[in-house]
Amino acid sequence: MIDRSAPRKLASDLRARFEALGAVPVEPPFLLSADTLLDLYGEDIRGRAYVTSDPARGEMFMRPDFTVPVVQMHMAQGAEPARYTYSGEVFRRQEEHPDRAIEFLQVGYEVFDRADPVGAEAEVFARIAEALAPMGLKAVIGDIGLLRAAIEGLDTTQRRKSALLRHIWHPRRFRALLDRFAGRAPVPAAREALLNAADPMANAGPMIGLRSATEIEARIAALREDAATAPISEGQLELIEALLEVRETAPYALEQLRDLAVDMPSISKAVERMAARNAALADMGIDLETLSFEATYGRTSMEYYDGFVFGLIAEDRPDLPPVASGGRYDALTSKLGQGREIPAVGGVIRPGLVLDLGGLS
Repeated sequence: MIDRSAPRKLASDLRARFEALGAVPVEPPFLLSADTLLDLYGEDIRGRAYVTSDPARGEMFMRPDFTVPVVQMHMAQGAEPARYTYSGEVFRRQEEHPDRAIEFLQVGYEVFDRADPVGAEAEVFARIAEALAPMGLKAVIGDIGLLRAAIEGLDTTQRRKSALLRHIWHPRRFRALLDRFAGRAPVPAAREALLNAADPMANAGPMIGLRSATEIEARIAALREDAATAPISEGQLELIEALLEVRETAPYALEQLRDLAVDMPSISKAVERMAARNAALADMGIDLETLSFEATYGRTSMEYYDGFVFGLIAEDRPDLPPVASGGRYDALTSKLGQGREIPAVGGVIRPGLVLDLGGLS
C-alpha cells in the first residue's frame, strides 16, 4: 500500500507557506467539462487525460492540472489583483512515460495582476524557488512569447502563421511545418495529385464522416492557395533557427536575443520584456549568473503557456519530470473569461517528487 501521509503533510506545509505570503486557498473541482478542455486543446488532450461520463453533464475529464479550474473560478468571481494557492491530486495518462505516476499531488501559487505583470512573473518564480531552495535544484527559464513574436513577424500568410502558432507545443510537427513552408520538404505525392486534379471530388464515392462536401472543397481551396504561396525565405528561417538555439545564462541570453532583434524586429518588444523580467528577478534575490535560459523550454508543456515559463529540475535525475514548473497564461484567461482577460502567471510543486529526492531538510 502506498503511504500518502508524507506527501499530504508536505503539500499542506507548502500551501500554508503560500497562504502566509497572502495567497487565498481554493479547492477546485476534480471533474472538468470535456467540452472546455477539448475547445482549449483539441482532441490531443485525450492522450493525456482520463475521461469519464455523467448522465446529466455528459463527458467529463479528471483534472490534468489546476490552472483551468482556477482561471474559471477567478474569471467568474475573482477580484483584482488576486493570489491563490491550492493542493490536491491531478491525473495524467502516461502512454509515453509508463513509469511515471498517473496520479500525484500538486501545490500551486497563482497571481492575477494587471498592474505589474513582469513583477508577478518574478514573484511566482522566486516564491517557488525559495520554497525548494534546500534541494539545490537547477532553475531553467524560457519565454514562449519570443517564438510567438518571431512567427508573427514572418513574411508569409496569416494562415501559415496560425498553423505554426498552433503547433508551437509540438516541436516535431512545428519543424515539419516550418520545413514545408520554407520549401525544404517536398509536397507529399498524394497531396500533389489532389491539388493537380481538375476535379478533386470526382470519383470520390459516397460521403462518409462528419465533413460536408462544401467543407471539403473549402479545405482543398485552402491547400491550393498555400501551394501557390511563396516559401518563407532562407534568411528568415535561419533567424528562427538561431532563436531556437539560444541556450545561455540569463544575462548572456539577453545579449544574444538583442543581437537577433536587429534582424528580427518583431521580437524586440519580447526581448525588452525579458530585460525587465531579469531586473525584477534580480530584485527578488535571484542570481542571474546561475539562472539558465533556454529558448525552447516549455514547448512540451500544457498549451496554455504563452510567455514566461520556468522549471526546477534535478540535474542528476533526467528520468524525472520537473519538481516545479509554471509560466504565464494570459490567453487562457481571455478564452475562459468570455472576452474578459487579465494577465496571469502561476506555478506548481510536486510534493511526491520532493520527497523522492530527499525532501527539504
